[in-house]
Amino acid sequence: MQFPAPLSHGVLVSRYKRFFADVTLDSGEEITAHCPNPGAMLGLNMPGLGVWLSRSDDPKRKLAWTLEMVEDGGGLAGVNTMLPNRLVAEALAADAIPELTGYAVHRREVKYGQASRVDFLLERGTGERCWLEVKNCHLSRTPPLAEFPDCVAARSTKHLGELEAMVRAGDRAVALFVVQRTDCDAFSACHELDPAFASALERAADAGVEVLVYGCEMNPAAIRVARKLAWRRAR
Repeated sequence: MQFPAPLSHGVLVSRYKRFFADVTLDSGEEITAHCPNPGAMLGLNMPGLGVWLSRSDDPKRKLAWTLEMVEDGGGLAGVNTMLPNRLVAEALAADAIPELTGYAVHRREVKYGQASRVDFLLERGTGERCWLEVKNCHLSRTPPLAEFPDCVAARSTKHLGELEAMVRAGDRAVALFVVQRTDCDAFSACHELDPAFASALERAADAGVEVLVYGCEMNPAAIRVARKLAWRRAR
């Protein structure tokens, strides 16, 4: 995915009320940016960190700037939780995820389970279906290990139960974690921050839900799903 224009660099002053970030751009201009991330952004919300932002010229937007990436150590971490579904859509269209090729139809936001919507429903002409949930991952307390979630994620835990139900019904189901970091080569559920989710992921995998983890190539001009990462089970 190419950004409409190369991202601009600045320094984080403060991230607050979840969806706002004050930033001093390299030009010296002080701006307030939209922070498209409802999570804790653990380790990525400290004042003084380098950040990269996109800018929109849409006059209807209240905030022109959007926080996209944070510099963490020697790497980049993508904090825009709206991007992974777009990245996966592009990867599916390009057959860039070998485990998910061969599906002629890619439908998005399809209703399933208990008042849920799956990120993607993949369908073959033979009637085979694959229910695909996508999760954004940007936490890394000890690189090169990426972890999810960075706070209690009850909704994500519910989604794992929904995927289990699809497997019991005879369909294929996949939980795909998109690691928006350039410094990680493995992934694990973060038991310390959300033991319920970590247990649910193990239970779902044992029930037949496939767990896939893919990392991204990232720079201020573009980002794309690029490589498979190892999943380290908690047991």
